[in-house]
Amino acid sequence: MSVFQFKQFSVNQDQTAMKIGTDGVLLGAWTPIENNPISILDIGTGTGIIALMLAQRCDAEQIDALEIDESAYEQAVENFENSPWGDRLFCFHAGLDEFIEEPEEEYDLIVSNPPFFSEDYRSANEQRDLARFQEAMPFEELVEAADLLLSENGIFSVIIPFNEEDRFIELCAEVELFPIKITRVKGTPNTKIVRSLLAFKRFELAVLTSDELVIEINRHEYTSEYIALTKDFYLKM
Repeated sequence: MSVFQFKQFSVNQDQTAMKIGTDGVLLGAWTPIENNPISILDIGTGTGIIALMLAQRCDAEQIDALEIDESAYEQAVENFENSPWGDRLFCFHAGLDEFIEEPEEEYDLIVSNPPFFSEDYRSANEQRDLARFQEAMPFEELVEAADLLLSENGIFSVIIPFNEEDRFIELCAEVELFPIKITRVKGTPNTKIVRSLLAFKRFELAVLTSDELVIEINRHEYTSEYIALTKDFYLKM
């Protein structure tokens, strides 16, 4: 499907390999915005789906997106311009390392659905797998950028493979970013947890909110929790 139609916007994805998936929609719908962000940064925006969802959800005046892949960048620009929030959305064609060389401002919300190989992707060469997994956008680089660019009361929000959760939380702790909310995602009640949605702030909370989200009861029969989370976006929810 080259055009993905949501309730308030549509997303073209014919030019990019980075198709819309559940991960991006989950992050866009789940990310906490209780700090009423004025400025948002979406790192590795792909089609622009997460930035668009956040534009729908909040009144942030400035939503910047970053995309290194040229065709994905062009697609995101097109999707931003075609949306009702084109005046608030801006895409940079750059890598994260370039972008943080001369940071111009801080952001109240930083989100990322970083590229990674799925857990079932494995070749015979374990070292090569690890290198390829890390090459796309090393978590260290992502956390360093969040620390550099996040405002004092800002929120940093990601979706990552569940088996990387502990390591990611440790990396954030090293730069004094602490989890405020964790949701672990599984496809059906009987399958294992595959993803972790994590949100961080610069100060530690006395009580950390953590829960579990199951997407489907059966094929195309969605749980009430998943419907509640995504109903403002999906046409058929």
